[in-house]
Amino acid sequence: MPGGGRDRPGRDAEGGPVAQLTGKVCIVTGAADGIGRAVAVGMAQRGAAAVVVADIVEDAGRTTAELVEQAGAQSVFFPVDLRDGARIREMVDSTAERFGGLDTLVNNAGVIETALMDNPTVETLTEEIWDTVMDVNLKAVWLATKYAAPHLRRSTRGPSIVNAASTASFVGGTTAAYPASKGGVLQLTRSTAVALGPTVRCNCYCPSSVRTPMMERHLARSTDREATVRAMWGAHLVERPGEPEEVANLVCFLASDEASFLTGHAYMADGGSLAWRGSH
Repeated sequence: MPGGGRDRPGRDAEGGPVAQLTGKVCIVTGAADGIGRAVAVGMAQRGAAAVVVADIVEDAGRTTAELVEQAGAQSVFFPVDLRDGARIREMVDSTAERFGGLDTLVNNAGVIETALMDNPTVETLTEEIWDTVMDVNLKAVWLATKYAAPHLRRSTRGPSIVNAASTASFVGGTTAAYPASKGGVLQLTRSTAVALGPTVRCNCYCPSSVRTPMMERHLARSTDREATVRAMWGAHLVERPGEPEEVANLVCFLASDEASFLTGHAYMADGGSLAWRGSH
């Protein structure tokens, strides 16, 4: 059966269920905190053999690696600036060399222009910040996929790629670069699924507002916190921001053998925000 080491994904030799990510070697970018940290720890809890924590923030990244080891998987922190293509390649190749292969790539890292300047719009956004957002959110996803593909094709443990898209992949906003980059991730996910199938699956997850350090920094920069809160999760049918672990549950599922028939699609973790056109 192409693309997996089992005839019945998600089952052991006796036909019983197995841990979702048993034995997999995984990379998670942007794993120093927030959703990335929850994904890395969640993978360890689900039986992953090793989880490489990749991030530009060293202290928090090393803390995540420690949490992963406490949860039962081997781990190493890999410092990486995702604007550096050579460093991305080193991240992938060193993981495969150290742990004997690669089974799962989670392109989670991302940046939004509101974290880099005040009140960015189509008219005020600088070219430098546009390039930074595109490099981290989209180009780095392609480069990591490019360098991971040969290793993933050799995997016999249900290889997969899971990308961080967004509800901004589907709707516009006052910012320019972030929605454009996330729309690109959605299309790159589809193209990757076509190019690497049937051996390697590729899906993306689409969060709305999630309680992460990035969100807290955005709120702290706001001159009208109440208006910002309404804009961020006023459309959630579940009337609160999401929690990182709630999104991580989806990511870990998409990386697991239980999702062996799922590829080329986007999966929402948005509290119902795109189900209607209203606001509470």
